[in-house]
Amino acid sequence: MTRDDSICILQSQLEKYNAGGLYPFHMPGHKRRMAPAPGLPYTLDVTEVPGTDDLHDARGILREAMQRTAALWGAERTWYVVNGSTCGLLAGIRALARRGSEVLCARNCHKAVCHALELAGFRVHWIFPDAVPGLEICGGISAAQVEAALKKHPLARALILTSPTYEGILSGIRGICEVCHARNIPVLVDEAHGAHLLPLSEEAGFPAGAIACGADVVVQSPHKTLPSLTQTALLHLQGSRVDPRRIEKELDVFETSSPSYPLLASLDGCTGILRDRGEVLFAQWALRIGRFDAAVRGLQRIRIPGHTAWDAAPVFDPGKILIDARGAGMTGKELALVLRERYRMETEMSNDAFVLAMTSPCDEEDALDRLAAALLQLDAETGADGAGKELPPPAPSVLSGLAGIRSAAVCTMAEAASQDTEEVPVSDAAGKVCAEYLYFYPPGIPFLVPGEVITGEHCRLLLRAQAEGLSVYRRAQRAVIRCLRE
Repeated sequence: MTRDDSICILQSQLEKYNAGGLYPFHMPGHKRRMAPAPGLPYTLDVTEVPGTDDLHDARGILREAMQRTAALWGAERTWYVVNGSTCGLLAGIRALARRGSEVLCARNCHKAVCHALELAGFRVHWIFPDAVPGLEICGGISAAQVEAALKKHPLARALILTSPTYEGILSGIRGICEVCHARNIPVLVDEAHGAHLLPLSEEAGFPAGAIACGADVVVQSPHKTLPSLTQTALLHLQGSRVDPRRIEKELDVFETSSPSYPLLASLDGCTGILRDRGEVLFAQWALRIGRFDAAVRGLQRIRIPGHTAWDAAPVFDPGKILIDARGAGMTGKELALVLRERYRMETEMSNDAFVLAMTSPCDEEDALDRLAAALLQLDAETGADGAGKELPPPAPSVLSGLAGIRSAAVCTMAEAASQDTEEVPVSDAAGKVCAEYLYFYPPGIPFLVPGEVITGEHCRLLLRAQAEGLSVYRRAQRAVIRCLRE
């Protein structure tokens, strides 16, 4: 693919600056003449000097780039973020309400959301999504759940939720926004896995994104599903419920003061590609997914929610492919290994229950056809050799974000952070108050946060994880939990 200056406008502007012949007696130290490693775009790696603009006070080429992106996604304001969606969530959440406010938050949120809640000192009232039967993953949040939560907690000043989830499940954002906006409550959506849900893709049959559904603040990771470099993110704003000056202040706090211009050019280039060719790219993507869906209808033992028949299936992003091969006698981990070693396909994630395969408009034309053929072959082989005995369902877990293990909180996350702590063996931790975030990664959804009472169910989960060699992310990587000192 050759570069088109009308697509990569910011890159062209940076190259024009370089061609001006100004010698760089400034950062970065490679001086745009010594490559740190072969293939890196070091000639675009400039700093904030006259002509290159300043991300934290954008008035020139970066402001123009962000305006182009906002127009494409349908937002009133868009900020480029080079510290990932983590930075966008930290800034966006802190901008929602005053410190110490009460807020509602879906419990299947990413750890970055929890960190923002802690730093803001918010008093959080959790909304627990129901689990998807048979998969032990979180379903979507409904407007009715939000309505009930607001009646129970009338002092809540904001709502935070994730849609789509890591596995691709969408919440009822439009109805949720109507419920919240009737009370003048802003809605922030962590749409890190849904940057592709913009007007262009909706025309191709994809679900409407959070911006179109009315969310006030939306944080996205284009690098997850679109042609953009890893670590790039977008923070969108619309409406008057959240002050843009507050968002800019918080971005000053959380985002690097030395933003990467190659990453910024990546975001503008992604915008240009979609503006120039997005209609065709999304239509082709939808056709590839349609062919996949038609092919896998013949599966007898392997199930793919959203793509094959599935009782009570939630609303899925069609770009995510969640494969349950237990009916074919394989755990998700076993299927991932077969796909890797036999078919040379690397999937996003696997666990006892399923494999997650991610698609994008940048896939090869026959990539999904090859995946469908592999699954059909495996499905037929297990039927032919009698190996299709269905495995028992996995024990309830939170490997993919099940928020079914509920716990009472005795203090906020911020209050827990200021107290003395001690390490307690997992076997003795039931009844104590957790002082750290515990989660499996991916997807990075904490099943315990500071200030919550540890239950016997939590302890059993951790002991099971230890026995199976699973890595639980926490500060203490031994068979202990950091608890508040009694």
